Amino acid sequence: MLEKMLSAALCGLIKTLTGARALWRDAAPSSQARVYFANHRSHGDFVLIWAFLPPTQRALTRPVAGADYWLDGGPRQYLIERVFHGVLIDRQIKRGNDPIAAMLAPLEAGESLIVFPEGTRNQGDGVLPFKTGLHRLAEARPETEFVPVWIENLGRALPKGGLIPLPLLCSLTFGAPVTLRPGEARTGFLARCRAALLDLDPSAQ
Repeated sequence: MLEKMLSAALCGLIKTLTGARALWRDAAPSSQARVYFANHRSHGDFVLIWAFLPPTQRALTRPVAGADYWLDGGPRQYLIERVFHGVLIDRQIKRGNDPIAAMLAPLEAGESLIVFPEGTRNQGDGVLPFKTGLHRLAEARPETEFVPVWIENLGRALPKGGLIPLPLLCSLTFGAPVTLRPGEARTGFLARCRAALLDLDPSAQ
């Protein structure tokens, strides 16, 4: 019960703080397991995407996040584990550490993921080159839809190290799903995903 109350409160809080609006462009909410992938400027990015999903889908959507940041033993760890039900990835390369397997398990169970294929927060303009994880997920589950989500202004409204949000209106745009084509190579698939995300950038319109 407490987690459900916190979930509702956090959704309302981030919408109020950011004044955000969501646009589903060439896409619509779906109950099937998906991978939502977005540009990454702030630790609040996944919360904003998560907050704008319909409640029934929000309950089955899990952010993928770095264990080193979230597992601090405090409120942050409680939120990621009990409220967001995040898939925590050890970003240190270790023998036996398979982040793709950790992400595939929820998809196989019918749950969706929120991922940031740049691999780190981008403090500049545009989008950094994508890591290979999207393609590896698509190879394992070629029927999965990969939905691009462009987040506008959140990195400036909630800047790194900032304690008080700046009064900037934010938005997020959900684009048309991308699926792996038969025999499609990694470079081609990643290029299509990246282009689909960049196409949602309002400054490129």
